[in-house]
Amino acid sequence: QVRLVESGGGLVQPGGSLRLSCAASGTVFSIHYMVWYRQAPGKERESVASITSGGVTDYHDSVKGRFTISRDNAKNTVYLQMNSLKVEDTAVYLCHAGIGLGGYWGQGTQVTVSS
Repeated sequence: QVRLVESGGGLVQPGGSLRLSCAASGTVFSIHYMVWYRQAPGKERESVASITSGGVTDYHDSVKGRFTISRDNAKNTVYLQMNSLKVEDTAVYLCHAGIGLGGYWGQGTQVTVSS
């Protein structure tokens, strides 16, 4: 079992920054990769950024150059640094721990970009 707890969301003006955290506990050694997803009202859930256990990262085209995913293995925490935020980045951001074909989800954290 893996438990994921996200934090760091909030209200920010366009052009601002936020850093999301996803703290994992439990059988973290079984995690193969971590993914940040987001879901906006009325839209499909989409993958924003991912990082493998080996540190390989990948990003959705819409966030490349603005968002950075990283991990602190000592703290079992994955971060999403979000810069130059846009109104269209507004969504609930969810952390997913990939284990084989399945995985675990956090509860999500709201990010609202508005002036």
